[in-house]
Amino acid sequence: MAKQKKQRFEGIVYSTANDFDYVESTPSEDVTTLPNNQQRLKVMLDKKARKGKVVTIVEGFVGTEEDLNDLAKELKQKCGVGGSAKDGIILIQGDFKNRIFDMLKAAAYQVKLVGG
Repeated sequence: MAKQKKQRFEGIVYSTANDFDYVESTPSEDVTTLPNNQQRLKVMLDKKARKGKVVTIVEGFVGTEEDLNDLAKELKQKCGVGGSAKDGIILIQGDFKNRIFDMLKAAAYQVKLVGG
């Protein structure tokens, strides 16, 4: 498949105004991280589209990417494995569902186990 080129003026087709000035809307970076006791996190296992390898997923984090990465780093270090974090989702390589649940519960997060 060929790469799609992003249009310069997305959504604007034609303007008849002589003084029209296109201004791109940028998402605001005013996202603040909720306190631990207000975070509602879900911990689950998944192995779809990962060649049968199991990963532990923590989703539902509300906050900045920096805070998400800090939490992911802490979880990865305590489990001694690799992983990644983006878009409010933390992926931890391996089956660490119960261990991560206990760590998050001890850190005063509202945690829920999802799946068998």
